[in-house]
Amino acid sequence: MRTVKQVATAAGISVRTLHHYDAVGLLRPGHVGANGYRYYGKEELLRLQQILFYRELGMPLAEIGAVLDDPAFDLLTALRGHRAALQRRIAQYRDLIQTIDRTIASLERNEMMEDNDYYAGIAPETRDRWEREAEAFWGKEAVAAAHEKARALTKEQVDHIRREMADIRDDFTQLFRGGAAPGSDAVQAVTDRHCRWVSHSWTPDAAAFAGLGRFYVENPEFRATYDDGTLPGCPEFIAEAMAIYAERSLGRGNSRLASP
Repeated sequence: MRTVKQVATAAGISVRTLHHYDAVGLLRPGHVGANGYRYYGKEELLRLQQILFYRELGMPLAEIGAVLDDPAFDLLTALRGHRAALQRRIAQYRDLIQTIDRTIASLERNEMMEDNDYYAGIAPETRDRWEREAEAFWGKEAVAAAHEKARALTKEQVDHIRREMADIRDDFTQLFRGGAAPGSDAVQAVTDRHCRWVSHSWTPDAAAFAGLGRFYVENPEFRATYDDGTLPGCPEFIAEAMAIYAERSLGRGNSRLASP
């Protein structure tokens, strides 16, 4: 039997994550001692492996639980399925690397690429899924307006926007590491910059901006932007900061974004 700390260390996740999996019924410990300590055996270690595999493939926790608890679930069949999916991902990553190399070369030579070459390696179903998720979250009109704004941007503007987002992300993670409170002046200043950055594409109201924060927590791909496995809790930290900002600066008719 392994302690919760030993399992967390071996899996590269936090003890808090294991506690959460226990609380939601996704991964119960094999045994709880009289002292309240959780202990995990081989069966639990294998289940955790499946959870992490499915998370890596982008499946939400609720769906993972349904799959693993299905009486028809077979571990060997699942492992073979994971292997096949990862092989497909490896092939896709090779294509993405080639796209990156071609893009670097074209930028260094100041040459244009064919439009389709910019997106080679990004699976059509992935693009479609991103589009559906965006439309479900923000609405079709907002997504269409964002596309229209993006098409009007120059290359220099796009580069500036990307650098700006990287700086904002770095500032958020540094403040999180330093233990800053989500409602502190320093964190809210970065959140204000983030809200203005978002407004390059669309202008969120209080509910939409707070909802975007929740999306950073709930969507695996967005979550990975702020938590690569070394910053557990950072997406929640940013979401709370965004909710506070929405209430203070965007709520009750506040027009903080009127003069970006």
